[in-house]
Amino acid sequence: MTEVFKGSFTQQEPIPEDGIAAALDVMRSGRLHRYNLAPGELGEVALLEREFAAYTGARYALAVASGGYAMATALRAIGVRPGDKVLTNAFTLAPVPGAIASVNAVPVFVGVTEDLTIDLDDLEAKADQSSVLMLSHMRGHLADMDRLLQICKAADITVIEDCAHTMGAAWKGRASGRDGLIGCYSMQTYKHINSGEGGLLVTDDDEVMARAIMLSGSYMLYGRNGTPPPDEVFERVKYETPNVSGRMDNLRAAILRPQLARLDAQCAAWNERYRVVEDGLRGTPGLQIVERTPEERFVGSSIQFLLLDWSDAATDEVLDRCLKRGVELKWFGGATPTGFTSRYDSWRYAPSERMPATDRILKGIIDMRLPLTFSLDDCAQIARIIRAEVNTVWQQKAAH
Repeated sequence: MTEVFKGSFTQQEPIPEDGIAAALDVMRSGRLHRYNLAPGELGEVALLEREFAAYTGARYALAVASGGYAMATALRAIGVRPGDKVLTNAFTLAPVPGAIASVNAVPVFVGVTEDLTIDLDDLEAKADQSSVLMLSHMRGHLADMDRLLQICKAADITVIEDCAHTMGAAWKGRASGRDGLIGCYSMQTYKHINSGEGGLLVTDDDEVMARAIMLSGSYMLYGRNGTPPPDEVFERVKYETPNVSGRMDNLRAAILRPQLARLDAQCAAWNERYRVVEDGLRGTPGLQIVERTPEERFVGSSIQFLLLDWSDAATDEVLDRCLKRGVELKWFGGATPTGFTSRYDSWRYAPSERMPATDRILKGIIDMRLPLTFSLDDCAQIARIIRAEVNTVWQQKAAH
């Protein structure tokens, strides 16, 4: 009998009971705004900031409304102006160039390798075009951060890290988001901790954090933040930094704090599922596994593989056959964006010259979520289905 997978690729785990209880406490208090506190009360947002700073090893953390808002705030905080060019990955998701465009800056796209990381040779070649790199660790794939930092240091490029897919990951033991001047994270529903929407920004730089807090809308109540820099830093920036309100509220912070406490265990659970799917797909004719390096501690909340140099029709057939058996795959090579799969040539507000080597790789990327609501047996079944359907289409290709 042909197997059909019955699970949902969009069903997340429930919020932990202690998160629900904390959220109820906030609602009963009525004090949802982060600065609406009782005397002597620190508040859920400030506590989250302290805990996340400690988790990442950062001096400062700021909780905001979304990961995209965190990235735009980071750009504003370092002084990116309208018309400035900002380097970023060609393989990323729309909020990354969107954050750049939101400050009226201009994205300059850098290519992708078959490891699905930023092409460091292309970065080096384009390093003279900008003084800022918005580095997207797209789908949790970490580039050689040592070489990347060497390139950026030599060219005097400031690095901002988009860690939407790498909360809990590390390169050679260094937490993702801590190699650049600023690290930005997302708590959108499909990320590693879930508040529906939400973002965090970390840095060790006093002035960057002071500006970010002012930008987020502190109303001169910055002393109530969880990890504020010294008051004299705010005195330098507070009258010249606009309020672009995007604060996190206490309700979201309340449900995030228990999830943060469990994050390492959740990351281990994702990686178990990732390895089951990876092992099940390895050796499939025509399918290329994206190998992970030992220097990288990754979080396998999604998995990607490559159907390199396949025709559009053959790739479409694989996706269609898998979907009929309950396995929902996304393809970054489609002619038009579908769901979240837009790519650099989809963003017409940020025109770019063609990148043939990158186009070849993008055309081959197949992407799949691995929610923790899947069991290991589910993951093994999913891998069997993908393997069987890729094999079927591959054999048809070979026959012609």
